[in-house]
Amino acid sequence: MNETNLLEDQPIAWTPTPEVIERAQLTRFMKQVGVSTWDELYEFSIRDVEKFTEEVLKFLDIKFDPPYERLMDVSEGVEFSKWFTTTSATEAETRPVRSVRHAGLNITSMCLDRWQTDEMKDQPAVIWEGEDGEIKGRSIAELLSEVNAIAAGLRKYGFGKGDAIGIHLPMMVETVVALLAINRIGAIVVPVFSGYGVEAIASRMNAVKARAIFTCSGFSRRGKFFNAWQIVEDAIAQCPTISHLFLVDDKKTAYSDRSKAVRCIRYADMIADVTSDFRLPAEPTSAEDPLIILYTSGTTGKPKGIAHTHASFPIKAAQDMAFGTDVGRGTRICWYTDIGWMMGPWLIYGALINGATICIYDGAPDYPTPDRMWEFCAKHKVEVLGISPTLVRALAASEEKTADSLKLTADSCPYTRHDLSNLRIFASTGEPWNPAPWWWLFEKVGNSRLPIINYSGGTEIAGGILMGNPLLPIKPCSFPAPCPGMDVDILDEDGKPVVAGKVGELVIKQPWIGMARGFWQEKERYLETYWRRFKNIWVHGDWAIRDKDGHWFILGRSDDTLKVAGKRVGPAEVESLLVAHPLVTEAAVIGVPDETKGTAMVAFVVRNADAIVRNEGEARTTASQSEPQLADEGVRVRLEDELKSLVARDMGKPLAPSKIHLVSALPKTRNAKVMRRVIRAAYLGDDPGDLSALEDPNAVKEIAKART
Repeated sequence: MNETNLLEDQPIAWTPTPEVIERAQLTRFMKQVGVSTWDELYEFSIRDVEKFTEEVLKFLDIKFDPPYERLMDVSEGVEFSKWFTTTSATEAETRPVRSVRHAGLNITSMCLDRWQTDEMKDQPAVIWEGEDGEIKGRSIAELLSEVNAIAAGLRKYGFGKGDAIGIHLPMMVETVVALLAINRIGAIVVPVFSGYGVEAIASRMNAVKARAIFTCSGFSRRGKFFNAWQIVEDAIAQCPTISHLFLVDDKKTAYSDRSKAVRCIRYADMIADVTSDFRLPAEPTSAEDPLIILYTSGTTGKPKGIAHTHASFPIKAAQDMAFGTDVGRGTRICWYTDIGWMMGPWLIYGALINGATICIYDGAPDYPTPDRMWEFCAKHKVEVLGISPTLVRALAASEEKTADSLKLTADSCPYTRHDLSNLRIFASTGEPWNPAPWWWLFEKVGNSRLPIINYSGGTEIAGGILMGNPLLPIKPCSFPAPCPGMDVDILDEDGKPVVAGKVGELVIKQPWIGMARGFWQEKERYLETYWRRFKNIWVHGDWAIRDKDGHWFILGRSDDTLKVAGKRVGPAEVESLLVAHPLVTEAAVIGVPDETKGTAMVAFVVRNADAIVRNEGEARTTASQSEPQLADEGVRVRLEDELKSLVARDMGKPLAPSKIHLVSALPKTRNAKVMRRVIRAAYLGDDPGDLSALEDPNAVKEIAKART
């Protein structure tokens, strides 16, 4: 890998004020454990992971019944560490729970029941706004009542502990209810992305032998109706184990012949079947009973089903949310995501465990106007906003286009037209940043006063490996530190720690509470993916580097790394240079076989559709520029030459892309991750693998044509 990190030597952009430090949840936790500095806290958190985790459970006030006697047991290997065990067989056997010798915990009681106090029950639990402007909400008391009703309905129709039940819904109030109701009866949630096609849904439901699924008739995106019903109806026709479909709206009245064997139950009827004061106790489950199976995107193979328990994913989510994004009782947090991605359940469990308010916007974030996201935040007094770098790039380009075409001043740009004074924190996850959009969000939208909490980990982690927090200074695109409790390092190819400024594999050296309990019914695949490279060490698959000040940077997936002219290069490094050009909005870099270099770099760039070249390297945006003019061959060649020169100047001529292709879109998952392996396979004419998670499969066809 190239040892020059283009993100190094960045200045400190944000430093916490004494007021920010004093109010932080992390400061409160430090007082609880008796430390006074971040360094002391982190050292304590990895010196004794078990003690640290017990302090986290105390901080979050997580109660177990019966209690555990041993929190963590690695005697049979760290890969499948045992958690929350008890040796009191007699007590365990007297409970209706069949799980053997684990403490008791149904996480819904920590999300809902304990907040039914005079102080908390009337607080908003969920605030939702749809693309058409409709607003719904539930207080904590109302949310519990609705969860109880849907849980009772599930029991009525024969569902219970251990059953897998799918959720195919956009982010809405009923999505939150469905997830918690499934968990409340001890069943397993299997969320799938709301925009998935037939095969993606069917394959995941069949893999877990799902017995039922929640869905809706459809939803609006950019004013157009997405027919979710038709897709789910076709999917469940291929799923012999599904017997019931739960419909959360009243727009569909009948089945076609394809799915008439499946019974359709209306969500509203389930609510009507119980009285308003109905109380349904949570099913007694163990802390290690399965809670949720989250599928990650497949590229060259089938998707991986990540298994999490009542005490793994939700507690890690709540810990990261409290310590990283400073969420506590009453905090209003919004994360622009979907239930099918990790951050959807992360938002729900984490916010409710912390006594916070979930703010959901369900629609295109720049529709019908570029300021829609900022309007939502102002209207609902959002304090913490989770937003991806890809979305920030799109919003920046859209708003700058609007400002130019309407000749707006800085004081009248879309993000200045709304009162964002309640915002305290931006957060982002899912992909590496490049500096330009980071600075745009920080300086323009945040007025240089709001930290951008960078967050990197994954579904298998149940949250973060690296994360900013309110106590540490922040550099652009960086992570000031690992998450507390995560014993993280960067290793070379021999498994030895690297020095500052050297690139290596990001690894985790000790277990943590949120670690995956394996892949669903695929033990060997799980071990091969994360544990077989270095003994007792989790290798995450990311290249990382620490600068001389101790700030961390993620440079991209290690399995995407290229070796060009004898040097290792991370695609993210080159892509960061390409998107810095004013005419480029997105870029992806792959390696292809080359007789001279061994591997040659090929770049795919998405050009700003409203941009033209004027003079050497200069650009401006204009809403009136037409596509035929943009497609001019001279402009295209000139842009390619400029981009090659740009990379050659900063990384050296041997590391400049051999070819640059202009495309209209990159193949990405619906949570904005660029699928480089799919790009490479399509470009070389190989099988691109599973495409079910792609936002736009047509982008693959365009890549395939690029080489001809």
